[in-house]
Amino acid sequence: MLKKFFLSKYFQSKYSRKIDKKKILEIFKKLLNEKSQTIKSLGGNYKSSYKKKQLSRYKKSTNYRIIGMGGSILGTQAIYDFLKHKIKKDFIFINNLQNNEKKEKKNCVNLIVSKSGNTIETIVNSNILIKRNDKNIFITENKKSYLRTLAEKLKAEIIDHNNFIGGRYSVLSEVGMLPAELMGLNTIEFKQINSLIKNKNFFHSLINNVSSTFFLIKKKKFNSIILNYDQKSDSLFSWYQQLVAESLGKKKKGLLPIVSSMPKDNHSLMQLYLDGPQNNLFTFFYVHDDKIEKTKKKIIFPSHKFLKNTETSNIIYAQKKATENVFNKKRIPFRSFEIARRDEKALGELFCFFILETILLGKLLGVNPFDQPAVELIKKETKKILI
Repeated sequence: MLKKFFLSKYFQSKYSRKIDKKKILEIFKKLLNEKSQTIKSLGGNYKSSYKKKQLSRYKKSTNYRIIGMGGSILGTQAIYDFLKHKIKKDFIFINNLQNNEKKEKKNCVNLIVSKSGNTIETIVNSNILIKRNDKNIFITENKKSYLRTLAEKLKAEIIDHNNFIGGRYSVLSEVGMLPAELMGLNTIEFKQINSLIKNKNFFHSLINNVSSTFFLIKKKKFNSIILNYDQKSDSLFSWYQQLVAESLGKKKKGLLPIVSSMPKDNHSLMQLYLDGPQNNLFTFFYVHDDKIEKTKKKIIFPSHKFLKNTETSNIIYAQKKATENVFNKKRIPFRSFEIARRDEKALGELFCFFILETILLGKLLGVNPFDQPAVELIKKETKKILI
């Protein structure tokens, strides 16, 4: 759950408050009334294409391998990494063409995910990694495709991918929730849109954020830089990168999402962020964790006694606040997320926020946030070369 969310005064604007908010509210109401499968998947009323009974024979395993690309796998990895402290099973993620020798696992359940069923990288990795006697689950559309044919040949479990939900929006559909079930997580806790849109803090934060971001885009702030102070959220922002880039990057418009690992990047990229080209808007992200380490009291020199017995989380948080203070002094626009606890509800709220934010920005920019025509060109060209 969000502990704190705010926009710096340089992220906001009088122009956006006067003009854009009314338009955003109209778009948002229309979006909810359309009752699209994408929006439905964010709530508890969404009907997944699998039943929990189907998963019982796979839950006994402790080793799983997820094979997929882009939106078929990034959301699931975000769930696993963010909530790993609650998961007692081992999950391996295969999301690129790479040397898979170290990815071998005995008695492993394979989960192969591809909306189209014809994703080249997923086909290749499946060919390399799947063994004849493996237990396999395929999530793909209910239509003829390479992977659906393979699943039938292997007599594998086949789960239908919702035809009306694009991969990058599918994390709270069967694509993300089925593996979350296998992880032993509470999938109901993820799906909160019905309560969130009635929550004044969430609703106003969403509208204010979209309004201000749209204004900054019009002011030629084209780089959206995430300053991530939580290593367990690295995969979350890999998912976010695809969501924003693929949804908004059309008609010579969009935002370039860049993820910085903090505080490490204070020692490499921060100089550029502070004194380089000012075409950026920033997001600070921090999670308040219970499990922490402390510095060893005996080996801290007197000159740095302020570090004695100090929790590393306090040091990281101090660095975050210090950086925000410097950004304010330099009038650099930023927003800040602080997450109160690391659980399914918090992550579900973040998924919901970022998905709604992206769709609304797409509508304001006059682009279709649900397609990716340029990517399809590369797929076609690759096939031509290989043939």
